[in-house]
Amino acid sequence: MMVFSELYSAYYNAVAEILRKASDHPVSRREITDITQKAAFSESMLSIVPALTGGKWQVLREDGTAVPDHPPTMPLTMLQKRWIKAILLDPRIRLFEEEIPELPDVEPLFTPEDVTVVDRYADGDPYEDEHYRRHFRLILNALKLKYPLNVEYRTGKGRTARTVLMPERLEYSEKDDKFRLIGEDERRLGVINVGRIISMRPFAGVLERPGHVKAAGKASVVFEVRDERNALERVLMHFAHFEKEAEKLDGEHYRVTVHYDRDDETEMVIRILSFGPLVRVTGPEDFVGLIRERLIRQKNLGL
Repeated sequence: MMVFSELYSAYYNAVAEILRKASDHPVSRREITDITQKAAFSESMLSIVPALTGGKWQVLREDGTAVPDHPPTMPLTMLQKRWIKAILLDPRIRLFEEEIPELPDVEPLFTPEDVTVVDRYADGDPYEDEHYRRHFRLILNALKLKYPLNVEYRTGKGRTARTVLMPERLEYSEKDDKFRLIGEDERRLGVINVGRIISMRPFAGVLERPGHVKAAGKASVVFEVRDERNALERVLMHFAHFEKEAEKLDGEHYRVTVHYDRDDETEMVIRILSFGPLVRVTGPEDFVGLIRERLIRQKNLGL
């Protein structure tokens, strides 16, 4: 975040830490050097250390004690407060923190209404629902303390199901605007949409797990983009948060490789198909098969 790092950069943090130490006891040149190395960059010693010890920055006395009679503080600027206020308007924030500062006298830098999100489904998770928030925080606690959960949920077909699983991680789908709980039960690694959870409680018993179940891991897909109607720019923006490489083939064709979690394979298929004939998947062969199967299914459904 430039709005924060440019104001209170590594230099500021390094000098502030030195002054905090110097408020407690005289700091030596060696201690100043060590703090600078840890809090800033290796080349920072060339400017920070002589500026402090040579009197250019008159914040340390000759005996190594701090000139200011109070530890340094770094109050937020109004721009920073406006940015924080904008972020706090996101309803997902309250999934992680129950008590959110209101900042009543601060105008947000932007509001959710100012942001237009494209290529996202409209039926995202109910982040403002108290039951959803309670389930989410219980999952976070179980992940932190590593205990299993007894979960009752609705399946994709609307049926009620129950399971006991050990949470492995939470994943967020930007396309679906939903959180998914990834966890291991007695047989396998499973996925439950947090929004479909009906009830949840800590499991008091012992969960017997196979011990050899692993996450699906990483995978890659390679496709060619025909750069019409700004297709390349739209593709790169769409996959901006994925690790990827792009290579120019000729005047209007590009090869793009996107790396993703294999658990997100179905979502990746949907994302790529949303670009229509401007994108052609070339590998790997099993991913090409998934594209082919989905196109056939859509054709048979008349979509």
